[in-house]
Amino acid sequence: MGEPTIVIEKNIPVPMRDGVVLYADVYRPAAAGRHPVILQRTPYDKSLTSIGMLMLDVIRTAGEGYAVVIQDSRGRYTSEGTFYTFRDDVNDGYDTVEWCAVQPWSDGQVGMYGASYVGATQWLAAITTPPHLKAIFPLITASHYHEGWAYQGGAFALGFNESWTMTSLAPDTYQRLAQTMPDAAEDMGKMVAGIDDMCHWFHHLPLKDFPLFGQAAGYFYDWLAHPDDDEYWAAWNIEAQHHTVTVPACNVGGWYDIFLGGTIRNYLGMRERGGSPDARQGQKLIVGPWHHTLPLNNVVGEVNYGLASTSLAVDLDGLHLKWFDYWLKGKQNGLLEEPPVRIFVMGENAWRTEDEWPLARTQYTPYYFHSQGDAKSLRGNGSLSPEQPDSEPADVYVSDPRNPVPTRGGGLCCWPAAVPGGAFDQRPVEERPDVLVYTTPVLEHAVEVTGPISVQLYAAS
Repeated sequence: MGEPTIVIEKNIPVPMRDGVVLYADVYRPAAAGRHPVILQRTPYDKSLTSIGMLMLDVIRTAGEGYAVVIQDSRGRYTSEGTFYTFRDDVNDGYDTVEWCAVQPWSDGQVGMYGASYVGATQWLAAITTPPHLKAIFPLITASHYHEGWAYQGGAFALGFNESWTMTSLAPDTYQRLAQTMPDAAEDMGKMVAGIDDMCHWFHHLPLKDFPLFGQAAGYFYDWLAHPDDDEYWAAWNIEAQHHTVTVPACNVGGWYDIFLGGTIRNYLGMRERGGSPDARQGQKLIVGPWHHTLPLNNVVGEVNYGLASTSLAVDLDGLHLKWFDYWLKGKQNGLLEEPPVRIFVMGENAWRTEDEWPLARTQYTPYYFHSQGDAKSLRGNGSLSPEQPDSEPADVYVSDPRNPVPTRGGGLCCWPAAVPGGAFDQRPVEERPDVLVYTTPVLEHAVEVTGPISVQLYAAS
């Protein structure tokens, strides 16, 4: 056998400014020399590299001449400290980037990558402007952690907040608490049992007394206590701090991802207000037909978009390498000559590049609600038309909070067994008498709908 080409170092201590030690695994070339570094900071267990390989194969990347550092976030798995969403990822992100830059195997050029919360750790580091951070590659993540994360349209994102906490965060925290608190093991057992009956717990009221998290997820109750976008959220408002970010970002989202709006807002905000020419001109946007969890799949909900729709088909791994080759190694590989936007057109089921977002050729067309006063269910007389209404009666329905209208597909996360995301036939929901339905006549020719959509709706209760 020949000499190994890759060195893997486990549980390397990384001290933070306050003395807390976080631990990281390092995958780097065995050959002597200094290499650019690609960093991932995760709350989901650094040893689960198979998750990261959906986006970036760490072995392949180390073989291409990079040092890959995967770190457990504060208070998670091997790292010291107490976990609290977002709060410590600001300073810890800065400190870890700068630690990476001064290691003997580092050439001082640092990039970051990862999806979802691991995308958030990139933005939270980037707003502090670490001198050695040169580029980021955030996938399926948000631009603000009030609206678009904890809240959606001003409403507490119950399905997401509960399922994400129960399945992804609280178990490790409970295991830590059980080392010093005997009751924590029993509490964890109750929560794990609750996962199997998650839809039941979605109905628990009042939310502030939700019994399954206790001391394992203090942030959940703090989020409930701060329904407005107040000072509690200010430090984590990425949109408001785009001007402080001086590095380019390749923003990847999914049409059925819960954070699509934030992904697009990050792209647009950085193009307009990024803190350097590279940050403004180097932004990229890629949107596939994916939901939050598996861009590997070509079936999203009830629709098969074809194998060309998957992240494997677009070589997401290779796109990472091309991105970091340009920004960290200085390779002139034509990256910036490519159009900045790449989208998957559903229905046509094909990828297309664009020069801007929203598309300059968009024909914005207003449609108006119409009815004869009974738009309840798909059997009602609600319609949608470019014609403005004159005088039409209001539509009235009875809402029962004890029998809420269910969500069927869409941009959801994080427990598909209870709340699957993606494209679903909405007729089972539209059959209900507490749903108003407004529909156009049958389309006589193909119509592409690509771009932002808004509604002006007047309602009273």
